[in-house]
Amino acid sequence: MTAKVTFNFKGLMAPVFTAFHDDKRKTVNLNQIAPYAEYLKKNGVDGVLVNGTSGEGMSLSVEERKQTAERWQKVANELKITTMIQIGGAPYADVIELAIHAESIKVDSILCLPELYFKPKTEEELVKYLKDISEFCPTTPLLYYHIPWMSGVNLNMPRFLGLAEKEIPNFVGLKYTSGDLEQGTACLKPGRSVFLGADTILCAAVAIGFDSSIMTTLNFCPELSLEIMKHVRENRLQEARQLQEALTKRVQKILENGEWVPAMKLEFNKVHPPTMDSGPVRLVKKL
Repeated sequence: MTAKVTFNFKGLMAPVFTAFHDDKRKTVNLNQIAPYAEYLKKNGVDGVLVNGTSGEGMSLSVEERKQTAERWQKVANELKITTMIQIGGAPYADVIELAIHAESIKVDSILCLPELYFKPKTEEELVKYLKDISEFCPTTPLLYYHIPWMSGVNLNMPRFLGLAEKEIPNFVGLKYTSGDLEQGTACLKPGRSVFLGADTILCAAVAIGFDSSIMTTLNFCPELSLEIMKHVRENRLQEARQLQEALTKRVQKILENGEWVPAMKLEFNKVHPPTMDSGPVRLVKKL
């Protein structure tokens, strides 16, 4: 009998940026990964999401995504950092190839977007898509990436989760990037991994039961989120709310410079030394 696939990570996971050289092709700079990982580990962030939205994974070729995943996995193993690799947002054949590759390098977990062109219209269609992908990474914990404002797929997540857990042996949960905390709360269940993906509602989410988050601001001010979670757990809600207000104001200030990914990447480059500079964004208008 095949052992049940489990994923026990809880806490904070940074959706890491992909560093690009400032050349015509904006080629990937893998040398930035080691100091980047060391910074995160030193500052209390024990997990990384690679090739996600903040990492511009959907703008990378399959080979670039593989190389980036391989380097992060190597460094993460050395530092005892948990890895999650996002494989979706590509043609079906490429998603399969990325699933096979992620399992072959023994990542800790895999995250997958829905099909972005032939979008699933029902929870059953979404389950079928992920089940087909799961057959190519059967021993690695698989999570769904719910980000409706970017993917255009906005299905009922509690219902989807119930169906997916019955149909997909290695399915363990989702990254929930939505401000709808009513539906988000309904997703919470013992033994299920549900990662909040919204920086500005962390305090409220932790207060109602979220125990894990994947947030872009962890890349440059992780101390705020760490303290918010600590204060909520200690029932020091006033202090937690004050810190959440500070984090939200910082996000709002950053976004005065443009859209989410380029503005956040610009902030990252301002805060960190040249050895960690992540360069320009690849497809979004350069700041």
